[in-house]
Amino acid sequence: MEPYRLTVAVTGASGTQGGATARALLEAGHRVRALTRRPEAVDLPGAEVVAADFDQPESLDRAFDGADAVFLVTTPFGTDLDTEIRHGVDAVDAAVRAGVGHIVYTSATNADRGTGIPHFDSKWVVERHLADVSEDWTVIAPAAFMDNIAGGWAIRSLKQGRFSLPLSPGTPLKLIAAADIGAFAALVIGRRDEFRGRRVDIASDERTGREMARALGAVVGRDIQYDAANVEDVARYSTDLAAMFDYFDRVGMDVDITRLRADHPEIGWHSFADWARLNAPRLAGSPLPG
Repeated sequence: MEPYRLTVAVTGASGTQGGATARALLEAGHRVRALTRRPEAVDLPGAEVVAADFDQPESLDRAFDGADAVFLVTTPFGTDLDTEIRHGVDAVDAAVRAGVGHIVYTSATNADRGTGIPHFDSKWVVERHLADVSEDWTVIAPAAFMDNIAGGWAIRSLKQGRFSLPLSPGTPLKLIAAADIGAFAALVIGRRDEFRGRRVDIASDERTGREMARALGAVVGRDIQYDAANVEDVARYSTDLAAMFDYFDRVGMDVDITRLRADHPEIGWHSFADWARLNAPRLAGSPLPG
């Protein structure tokens, strides 16, 4: 007999977290509705790609109808904090109207601790609304994304022999690969009863800026020096990101990585060195194969 498969609506399917989650769900044998404003940007063989827009709640009603679970990701970047909150609240309400049995929201590590980081605090508002209107929820809260280091700014710096973050050289930073976020989300969705009503902070490694620079140098084949940027310079670009790195430097994120790895070895958690090796072509300035 074929094992029972869930139908899961995944928001942000063209993005980092949504895409990783959709791939992990497909690999686990579930049916995936990949929701996006830009269907042409989604490359997920086996998924049903569905046009949906947070600014059009009726499109969410249609996309969530008949789904067993929803994976919800929100962001203020590209809009603003109030818009992120509205999008999150409207999506939660649409999932509740549709009778979805499990809503999994991806937030941020420590967002429930009054960090003062604007885009963490906005996610906490959505978390509280979710808990107010549903009993069938789980919040996963990732640490800093390893995958952001493969962005264009980092590649340019690596070519010049530098790796820079607005973080003191010896300050450890909790990190996670997007693939691990997706794998953990798929695990949570597949084991709803175990994770119902829980908030779980997740990370897979902890490295200082200097340690990350050494790992990056090992895969790009050149000496990489760590450059601790000034948080005041970051504030000229984004006060939100400046507040985040200031918090990381002063307080840090509280995740029990050892216990996570022990409790859920099936995730295949990536160390930063693992992630860097897998992304070596991109980090060296070449496109990844395939």
